[in-house]
Amino acid sequence: MAESSSTLFYPITIPHEHRLIFTRHAFSVKNHTLSETLTPREEGERIRVLVFWDEGLAKPFPDYGPNIAAWFAAHADKLELAAPPIALPGGEQVKNDFSQLERIWQAIESSGLCRHSYILAIGGGAVLDLVGFAASTAHRGIPLVRMPTTSLSQGDGGVGVKNGVNFFGKKNWLGSFGVPHAIINDLALLHGLPVRERRVGLIEAVKVALIRDATFFEFIEENVEALAKFEVESFEAVIRESARQHMEHIATAGDPFEQGSARPLDFGHWAAHKLEQLSEFRVSHGEAVAVGMGIDLIYARKVGLLPEAETERILQVIQQLGFELFAPIREVPGSSGRQDMLDGLEEFREHLGGRLSIPMIRAPGDRLEIHEVDGAIVRSAVEELEQRFG
Repeated sequence: MAESSSTLFYPITIPHEHRLIFTRHAFSVKNHTLSETLTPREEGERIRVLVFWDEGLAKPFPDYGPNIAAWFAAHADKLELAAPPIALPGGEQVKNDFSQLERIWQAIESSGLCRHSYILAIGGGAVLDLVGFAASTAHRGIPLVRMPTTSLSQGDGGVGVKNGVNFFGKKNWLGSFGVPHAIINDLALLHGLPVRERRVGLIEAVKVALIRDATFFEFIEENVEALAKFEVESFEAVIRESARQHMEHIATAGDPFEQGSARPLDFGHWAAHKLEQLSEFRVSHGEAVAVGMGIDLIYARKVGLLPEAETERILQVIQQLGFELFAPIREVPGSSGRQDMLDGLEEFREHLGGRLSIPMIRAPGDRLEIHEVDGAIVRSAVEELEQRFG
């Protein structure tokens, strides 16, 4: 009797709600935003929470750690701290340290957290990435609430659905996708940050404006002097709109978990990720994105995609915001730094899979994908940046 095959199909539909809450002074005892967000999964459950926070917050906000503990003590009728809040080192280097990931897993295990508990991650993008990956892998996923604390994380990375740590010398080689239970942006934090950390969020706002919304780019351009001074109204408006644009794309563009080959939100990022590595992370992500966008903008001009006047207009806005458009590249023995930058193209493709897909623009708000990149022209673009801005 001939063998035959058959296939069964059962569609799985999992509803997700991507939720972002704006507040101020989240750990003021009278602020109930967090207590209203950490809701029980089943009626009558006591809510247990494990908190991880970026120890770098202690410098601009010396009372931040004690305020977390005091807030939970004041809300002990609804919420139970599973352990004292745990401070983690911030910055991209923490994602290179596997012992920090193991430390988080150990805290989750020793605290007896389960899938009905919550993990609260407070910090910049690196801490959110690290804690988010730990939360998504412990018990196959413990609900996560993100509280981004930098302009970069409040306007971009912290409002996404990606988690990751660096491995094999590659950015975010280990990672996961997971829609957080909620994201809480405490806008009051933005104004106490060091200047460098306040500025970097603006470059991701420029990026998302260039690939999605010409009107938003015009707003940034018209308010560039106020933004460079971090004037409250303009600065908060740009961070809010950047966050909204990023969330809208994730929720409505049809590929929240990046199953296709396109990476439309990653304009300027193929070079930025490599530059971070080659600088041994002395160049921050936002600073690297500014340089990466400079490379891609000049590349687009050189291949006839972007008019020269538009290229110069955009480069000027980036500079007026206070960003450098060139960063020295560490030379690796045996090959030139320029060639090592080009290695970032294959790593970019490999990280997602499929064919190479690089977002470019023809004008602010007019994005396209290109699938081949001329290495000689990339090198020429890097050399031009160095000559003009190095």
